[in-house]
Amino acid sequence: MRSSMDVAENVASASALISRAAAEGAGFIATPEMTSLLVSKAQDLFGKVREEKDDPALEAFRTLAAEKQVWLLIGSIAIRLSAEKVANRSFLLSPSGEIVARYDKIHMFDVDLAGGESYRESKNYEAGREAALVRLPWGRLGLTICYDVRFPHLYRTLAQAGADFLAVPAAFTKQTGEAHWHTLLKARAIETGCFVMAPAQGGKHECGRVTYGHSLIIAPWGEIVAEAAHDEPGVILAEIDTALIAEARGRVPSLGHDRGFGLPAIDAPRQAS
Repeated sequence: MRSSMDVAENVASASALISRAAAEGAGFIATPEMTSLLVSKAQDLFGKVREEKDDPALEAFRTLAAEKQVWLLIGSIAIRLSAEKVANRSFLLSPSGEIVARYDKIHMFDVDLAGGESYRESKNYEAGREAALVRLPWGRLGLTICYDVRFPHLYRTLAQAGADFLAVPAAFTKQTGEAHWHTLLKARAIETGCFVMAPAQGGKHECGRVTYGHSLIIAPWGEIVAEAAHDEPGVILAEIDTALIAEARGRVPSLGHDRGFGLPAIDAPRQAS
């Protein structure tokens, strides 16, 4: 997607892509982070966000999931928590349109990039505190969002709790995406033996932000099985062979090999040999 500052416009764009994916046979469909609204300024954010019970995008997507009879992961919607804070929240919707899981982004993107780009997500967003793992007809799905991908312990925890698939909806900056997007996502797949599904925002947005695009679906051995080769809005599809999960974990059973260890003392004197 290339979400704008207009919620209705974004809902219409996302709905068209979701409908296209459903028509092409998808049973599970995922959209990027900030599906319904992508803004840069706080006044634009707080002027448009709603509480979950009043959010028009969420209601529209629940109706669409039921209409298309698909499992639908809305990568995230900005949900008002208070006058000062918003949640960056994923919603997993069932084929009946019910909300079966929620996940609030845990790790806040607070960085200064070369060229003057600066982000302070924690200024307006409340960080989540709990991981989320939910059962689908094909296995268990672990929910994460964007910057979470730089914290591998979250993904290993989800895998050891039973995750077969990991969702990483994102709005990666072009600069960090070009450097790290493919590497990070492939690493998360390899070290967990999970399929990774990463729908992404891409291109120059109305608010001025530029995102990387290149939505990806990655197999447990690290192979890219589907990729958006550009930053234009569209749909990528893949058939998921769940047997590959056990195969990858059988070849490298590292999930069962974790060992506790103590941290080294800083500047500890070396023992004489």
